[in-house]
Amino acid sequence: MTRRTRSILVATGLAALLGMYALLRAGGGLEVDTERVGRDSLRVTVNEEGRTRTRDRYAVAAPTHGRLSRIALREGDAVNAGAPVARIFPLPEGTRELVAKRALIDAAEARQREATARVTDAEARTEQLRREVTRSQRLADAGALSAQALERDALAVESATRQLEAARAALRAADADVAVARAALMGATPQRAGGQPVVVTAPIAGRIFRVLERSERVVPAGTPLIEIGDARGLEVVVEVLSEDAVRVAAGNDVLIEEWGGSEALRGRVQRVEPDAFTKLSALGVEEQRVNVIVDLLDTPPSLGTGFRVEARIVTWQGSDVLTVPVSALFQLDGSWRAFVVANGRAALRTVGVGHRAVQHAEVLEGLVAGDEVIVFPSDAVTPGARVTTRRASVR
Repeated sequence: MTRRTRSILVATGLAALLGMYALLRAGGGLEVDTERVGRDSLRVTVNEEGRTRTRDRYAVAAPTHGRLSRIALREGDAVNAGAPVARIFPLPEGTRELVAKRALIDAAEARQREATARVTDAEARTEQLRREVTRSQRLADAGALSAQALERDALAVESATRQLEAARAALRAADADVAVARAALMGATPQRAGGQPVVVTAPIAGRIFRVLERSERVVPAGTPLIEIGDARGLEVVVEVLSEDAVRVAAGNDVLIEEWGGSEALRGRVQRVEPDAFTKLSALGVEEQRVNVIVDLLDTPPSLGTGFRVEARIVTWQGSDVLTVPVSALFQLDGSWRAFVVANGRAALRTVGVGHRAVQHAEVLEGLVAGDEVIVFPSDAVTPGARVTTRRASVR
């Protein structure tokens, strides 16, 4: 054996040893995590936080001024429709108040008499001017009066007629003032505090949500006293981003979670409000949001108004859909791509993607059921690279 031949054999042996060492060190290729493409149900949702509120909430106000007696009802108490919830006693009328009210009547009646006199004068003047214009018309027909004088007499009649209408309107206003002043005095007699109270009743059957005026005090008419609502008619207000709101429609199914119970509650979108509003996110970023109103189909007795919940609004769902993990997809040259493991090597595929959920997406083309795709592929994964799977998920 020559020296040259011996050198070639040594070099070949060293190369073989180095190749075996590299293969053993690499473990047969780059280790990757994979999942299989398969058919499954897919549900696309918009997930946002929401709060419960009553569908019909009534604020009961004082119908008249007076002294409100202490309200004994408490938040959470049940009331029937027409049940008394508050009592308002009339304030006592003193001699001074009665004298003032009678003086108002006297003043109103004086203005009424004045307005009546003005109407009488205006009627007499208008009638006189009408007779004069009749005589002027005869003289003008006979040629004894100029057309200018006849026109002046006609204008005087029109002016007097308008003044008569104004006087009659003033009389009607004076009549109304007299009626108001007399109504204020009606039934007002000197009395002590107390008397027959005005009973305020519940407009619907429900529960007391808030007692706004609990203590006894004098309240003016229109003062809110309590708030009543029907706890069985709960709805959820969900604030969604405006770009997500365009995908939500009335009638969409909704799953209500994180409300405190072990199972999700069912709901349905009642309406999407058309007016968006600006809200700061937790990171201080301005966001355009829209209120989505959801009717609760399941209302447990323990759920009340103002409770925080998590709402999952279903915008699309399918029962037999070819799906791929979203973690296996990435964008390249404007198209969705995925790496498929074939014969121990990574193969790049272009994937047509349809509906996308949080974890899985609908496959329209490029993949078939049973394909093993690499999830979370790193930059080390390249087309044709030898790979070995650490685990294969079975769905």
